[in-house]
Amino acid sequence: MQDYFEIGQIVNTSGLNGFVKVNLFTDSLTKIEEFEKVLIEKDKKLIEYEIEKVRYNKNQALIKFKGIDTIEAAETFRNCFLKVHRSSEKQLPEDTYYIVDLIGLDVYLDTGEKLGTLKEVFPVASGNHDIYVVKTEEKDVLLPAIGDVIKEVNIEENKMIVHLLNGLV
Repeated sequence: MQDYFEIGQIVNTSGLNGFVKVNLFTDSLTKIEEFEKVLIEKDKKLIEYEIEKVRYNKNQALIKFKGIDTIEAAETFRNCFLKVHRSSEKQLPEDTYYIVDLIGLDVYLDTGEKLGTLKEVFPVASGNHDIYVVKTEEKDVLLPAIGDVIKEVNIEENKMIVHLLNGLV
């Protein structure tokens, strides 16, 4: 399990006073407001910064970090990633997982045969369930993340057990 979650990437500056434009990877644009501090990964080092102000423009957060007061200082963070420590996130409800913890799981059929590796997770627009993309030897298999299909997820053992309904493969 990763100790840190990537929650966004600084893509540009905004204005002259140290604001940066951030593409957030969170499920809600305003989730950034839950954090007083974030870690910025720069030159393979994590540096903690306090969030001073947050504004929004279209689908981006405009963030001002304490101590970053000029466009020149903000420019040095272009393309850097924002991270938070796993412990700063809320405990998830049962049978709910962070996508980063699911990617790479070995996927087995309920018969014991290995199907493949979980490669991607796509949220469905309706919000009912996600779609899991499992890379097999022959092709990618799309599985709905529903109870009839996903029988067990064991992050500690890096394993997922699934039941293939008729027509899924």
